[in-house]
Amino acid sequence: MKLLAICVGQAGRLPGKSYKTGIYKTQVNGPVLIDELGLVGDAVCNKKHHGGPDQAILIEGSLTLDWWATQLRRDVPFGTFGENLVMEGLDNRDVAVGDRFHLGDVVLEATSPRSPCNTLAARMGDLGFSRAFLKAGRPGIYCRVISAGTLQPGGDVRHEFYPGERVPVPDLLASIGRKLSDAERSRFLSAPIGSRWRDRLQPALRSISRNRDVW
Repeated sequence: MKLLAICVGQAGRLPGKSYKTGIYKTQVNGPVLIDELGLVGDAVCNKKHHGGPDQAILIEGSLTLDWWATQLRRDVPFGTFGENLVMEGLDNRDVAVGDRFHLGDVVLEATSPRSPCNTLAARMGDLGFSRAFLKAGRPGIYCRVISAGTLQPGGDVRHEFYPGERVPVPDLLASIGRKLSDAERSRFLSAPIGSRWRDRLQPALRSISRNRDVW
């Protein structure tokens, strides 16, 4: 597997929007430094929902981008979904929480799916794109940085599977808007999921525990 592209974004505005976003990414040809918060120089504007140690890097697989190009019937240039890295031959559906990507000295760990939002829909020029994104079940992969360093386009990538119970990243995406069983929540929380997703799930478990105390 190879690192096909590195994409970095600058703060800009979407048409008709007043807020700034870093979703517009431009492919770079030279080496880029990566630290615990992601690619140095990559803009993160909405820090409530984006960025941070558990969403430091967004990965897309080339097979997934090819699939989107077919579905959308148009080219999908690298960076279209706001991704930072594009991995050759990777299908996003094959990635589970805790999987690691080794790129030379850099090590990334999958934490959660990229969720659809109004910014992505506006970027795609389709206000209904969020529904299509959820239905597709091929979300981009957010990663935390286990080992920092410098990335170079064209470098080798090794995909290391998580040794514990596999929780495919698309399974988390599919849980949006759905009532989860206790077993499903426990399964998700047993994996090294990102802090935002962990916070979504833990309040539900605490509520269940309080209700049981009353019973």
